[in-house]
Amino acid sequence: MLDRIRIVLIGTSHPGNIGATARAMHNMGLADLALVAPRCEPLTSDSISRASGADHIVHAARIVETLEEAVADCTLAVGASARSRTLPWPMIAPRELGDRLPLELADAEARVALVFGREDSGLSNAELQRCHAHVHIPTNPDFSSLNLAAAVQVLAYECRLAWLESARVASSQESEPPQPLASHEELEHYFAHLERTLIAIGFHDPAMPRQLMARLRRFTLRARPERMELNILRGILSSTEKHVAAAHRGTTGNDTTTADDTDASPRPGRNGQTP
Repeated sequence: MLDRIRIVLIGTSHPGNIGATARAMHNMGLADLALVAPRCEPLTSDSISRASGADHIVHAARIVETLEEAVADCTLAVGASARSRTLPWPMIAPRELGDRLPLELADAEARVALVFGREDSGLSNAELQRCHAHVHIPTNPDFSSLNLAAAVQVLAYECRLAWLESARVASSQESEPPQPLASHEELEHYFAHLERTLIAIGFHDPAMPRQLMARLRRFTLRARPERMELNILRGILSSTEKHVAAAHRGTTGNDTTTADDTDASPRPGRNGQTP
């Protein structure tokens, strides 16, 4: 389970924090580290020193340019957030996160990403909207600022507790294997497809979005769709696009009625009653 939990650091500015994060991860048995657009050189004497024997994690860290690249193969992305945002998102405590992990990772293909923001400004609203849920560490409100590696340590500890608990509790009852959840990349393709279709049918105006796509994102991510369910939704969208295109061409494929085919029986009026 622990090998399918990824720590994602966005815009880290101090190499020492990368090394300290690697140490916190290794302490708890995590090894998958991704760095998104770091604002410092990850491999320095400071990062290696702060890793204290976990420098192999720093050396193996994957460096990417965007959050989407870092979590593309993940089925759950949880953003660490210290403050409320304009659009409420599912918020969980670290212990709740740990409790969810065994179920989230029951599918062998599932991966979880724990996403941490910049030391000075955290995660942006756009980045938080890419996450299924937000986790908040309940610190002292009078001194709530946590060092980046300390925040990673708290969540990594909860991950390890969850793993130890699941290892102790062996299920004697065989159950049907869970269906694979849609990956982050598949969800992003779906959201792009959904927005394109909503524009085509005139339901969504990009010039006046009114948080429509953000709310649809929140609804969909909360539902945690399986890959097959997402394929069904995309099939519906594709069919809708075909009908819209046919309507724009002025053809429906059914305009073949002749006078001989006309039914002489009375037709319902506008209120549903026959005249």
